[in-house]
Amino acid sequence: MLFIRYLKANKHTSILSLTVIITLLLGLFIISSPPGLYPDPSSGFHVMRSMQKGGGFNLATGPSQNDISKNTSAFLTWWSPGQYLLPYLFVKLLGVNMGQSAAITILFCYMLGISGFYSVFRKLGFSKNISALSIAFIACQQFYTLPFVFYNGGEILLFAFLGWFLYGCFSFKKVSWKLLVFVLFAGWLGFLCKSAFLWMYASGLCCLWITISLKRNSWATWIKNGVYIAIPALLSLSAIYKLFLSRGQNPASSSIGLHFSLAAFGFPVASPLLSGFSVDELFHGLIYRTEPPIFSLGIMLFILSALALTSLMLILAILRYVPDTKYRLVLIVFYAISILFFSCLFLKQAEISYESRHFRIVGLLTIPGAIYLFGKLHRSLKIMFILLWIGIGITSIQFLILGCKFNYTISAHGPSGFAQGYIDQPSLNYLLELDKQQKNAIFVFTTPDLGLEIIRNRIITIQAIGTDFNPDDDRYDGHAGPLYILLPATYVVNGKAKLVLQYFPGYHNFNQKMLTSKYVLYSAQ
Repeated sequence: MLFIRYLKANKHTSILSLTVIITLLLGLFIISSPPGLYPDPSSGFHVMRSMQKGGGFNLATGPSQNDISKNTSAFLTWWSPGQYLLPYLFVKLLGVNMGQSAAITILFCYMLGISGFYSVFRKLGFSKNISALSIAFIACQQFYTLPFVFYNGGEILLFAFLGWFLYGCFSFKKVSWKLLVFVLFAGWLGFLCKSAFLWMYASGLCCLWITISLKRNSWATWIKNGVYIAIPALLSLSAIYKLFLSRGQNPASSSIGLHFSLAAFGFPVASPLLSGFSVDELFHGLIYRTEPPIFSLGIMLFILSALALTSLMLILAILRYVPDTKYRLVLIVFYAISILFFSCLFLKQAEISYESRHFRIVGLLTIPGAIYLFGKLHRSLKIMFILLWIGIGITSIQFLILGCKFNYTISAHGPSGFAQGYIDQPSLNYLLELDKQQKNAIFVFTTPDLGLEIIRNRIITIQAIGTDFNPDDDRYDGHAGPLYILLPATYVVNGKAKLVLQYFPGYHNFNQKMLTSKYVLYSAQ
């Protein structure tokens, strides 16, 4: 009875404890049965493999396109290094394989993320119960269950860091040496988690500047505080650019010209619902999809416009009724800067996909305000919100169960430890045996995660062939050892296999072997 009374008097403790326990159980499960791997962090793990073999920091090493018999190295600036460096730490400390290191990283980051966002929600003026409910609502989202199915690299690291970063931004009352150190190292740590952190860094520092200057009536004080914050921020950004970004391209650095579209403005404006209520995940990608579109362009734009209008109304209602000025400040700043930043990138057609994950922090910040708002509304609207919550939770559980079942029972498993969904076990076993027998062979795949299973030989990852096929894009001249090209069996039927063979003009008389009904192997000496 005393325990039940304690739980009733400390609802937030019960809610947080249940969230943590479920997360811990899922984390322990994927340590024993690691998740799959997204293509982006796959590239990072290839760098990890290269570093394990004595390669330089953050260098991706592989066969040269000019002469396949030689190797070339490129500094990987497209993605930040934290997505493989933290798992690399667990590999070194615990002696686990890459898949298990990713699983430990996921569990570690979720424990940091839960505590960080609960702390910052409390710092922003929300009660213990609303802060705990916000964490529970976050944990019911599909984006929360996704890493237990596919390791998504920087996304999970950023979740671990952002709550504590925002907590720090609202912890200082005046300029001090501690503030300067915080600004300097926050930039480096955040960028290490994910390069997209830079716009969030600017947003957080803007909140910090306004917070410590707001009660000062002197413009000189505002300017002085801004200069004090700007100096360590510029030092942090200068080091990031000099040591990392200047050494290659990144998604924001490329552009194919301006193109005005409704989506370029509508998607950022709709981000509170798209990213905070799993709407983009529920549509399996409203705009950016790897599958055939659900809706026509007109219907999709109509849905996007409705979501943008609803999101804007939700934000305005939250700003009107939530009393804490710190929360209103952070919500306005992050929402406004995200709209400006991403609208510009979308307009110039930078290589930034229309995915809600880029706006996740906006959605996360919207959640406690939405819960507070619906708690003040009529009972019928509260019931609608609860039903929405239940619906989101059901779809997330369904995604989690189906994904884990696929990883455990259908995906292939090899030395990396990751669940390989793009190959079956008999085909992978055949490739592993070839890898053991050869020392100077080259294995070619259409997805980077499969290359992590090859231990003794070199690998090449080519782009999947689409309508814009160009034989020069992935052309590899010269000749080295035996060449093995794994392709989906559909490539034989639709003629794409012949196009892939054109990538390697130095090899002739390919042999074709159907490994299974789904995969074919082309080989040449």
